[in-house]
Amino acid sequence: MKKNDKTCPEVATCSVDYAFKRIGGKYKGRILWYLHEHSILRYGELSRTVPDITTKMLTQTLKELEADHLINRKVYREVPPKVEYTLTEVGKELIPFITYLKEWGDRQIKKEKKVKNSA
Repeated sequence: MKKNDKTCPEVATCSVDYAFKRIGGKYKGRILWYLHEHSILRYGELSRTVPDITTKMLTQTLKELEADHLINRKVYREVPPKVEYTLTEVGKELIPFITYLKEWGDRQIKKEKKVKNSA
């Protein structure tokens, strides 16, 4: 009997891969969540909010989120330059799912702590 070969091609026809390519990784979800919580954040505020991220990685991640139309980058022409980041409408659509993942994570952390404390 031949097993059905179900693969997900490189193109964005696999919805799960498409979604995780946009929000996957160590920092994207956190950045989206913090932008949701604060509405507007400047670059320096983001770097303080995500202290374990390098400058290079923060810049790269913000560029990717902007290219995927999940965040807006607004540059003010002043000295020193001021840049603000906000969620786009598409980015805001992700918040209920990120909320669900956060709640799931909270429950799992609580369970793990309970197991550790009882050991």
